[in-house]
Amino acid sequence: MSPGPTAKAHQPRKRFGQNFLHDPGVIDRIIGSIAPAPGQHLVEIGPGQGALTEGLLASGARLDVVELDRDLVPQLQDRFGANPLFRLYEGDALKLDFSSLVDDSQLRVVGNLPYNISTPLIFHLLSFAGQIKDMHFMLQREVVQRLAAEPGGKSWGKLGVMAQYHCRVDALFDVPPGAFNPPPKVVSAIVRLQPRQQAPDPEREKRLRQVVSAAFSQRRKTLRNTLRDLVDVQQLEQLGISPTARAETLTLEQFLAIADTLASQ
Repeated sequence: MSPGPTAKAHQPRKRFGQNFLHDPGVIDRIIGSIAPAPGQHLVEIGPGQGALTEGLLASGARLDVVELDRDLVPQLQDRFGANPLFRLYEGDALKLDFSSLVDDSQLRVVGNLPYNISTPLIFHLLSFAGQIKDMHFMLQREVVQRLAAEPGGKSWGKLGVMAQYHCRVDALFDVPPGAFNPPPKVVSAIVRLQPRQQAPDPEREKRLRQVVSAAFSQRRKTLRNTLRDLVDVQQLEQLGISPTARAETLTLEQFLAIADTLASQ
């Protein structure tokens, strides 16, 4: 999808990680996966040249967009600013208080995220999880594989454990490099994150993060070694967890059981 007729040609900027989506088939498939509807409140991070923006607004949903590149702001405003459902915020999504956007309904967040900020931005958004209904992101396929991973594989690690503690994670479909201008050097993928209805306990989350960070700090070592400063062999055995197991074999529930043991100490 091309920019509107008033838009000037914009040179994608490497420092912003810009790869603009232009494939109409991919755009339609993403919009179909999101399924925006009238009365919903969407937030699009990094709208770029508006490839997804147009389809999101066409649904009748209200749309806030957050754009960091000041050169794109006037183009977006020229193209969509007359629509009363459209609001534009210029700035860094990593610094935005998303709770300030909430009114009478939960937010639905959408974004083609720059690969260099995708993980910190997702965790920033998870701090507002109680105010977010769902999130649909275009990410590097490797990151989506890590988010949606299951225990036992090389992709299972801290990112997947912590994301799945907060959300249901569904990897939807891949997007080839040719769908972008310029084409990135990696395959992308769409992921859906749905925050759990009951907000996690912050203290439990802190303990879980401590356990997971230690367990995956040296993936080839056993839990006996990586967790020795947190729990002993006997405590692991009481939880039904082998001290000779490696972190990548543990389930989220087992990591939580270890974290809960720390609370009782």
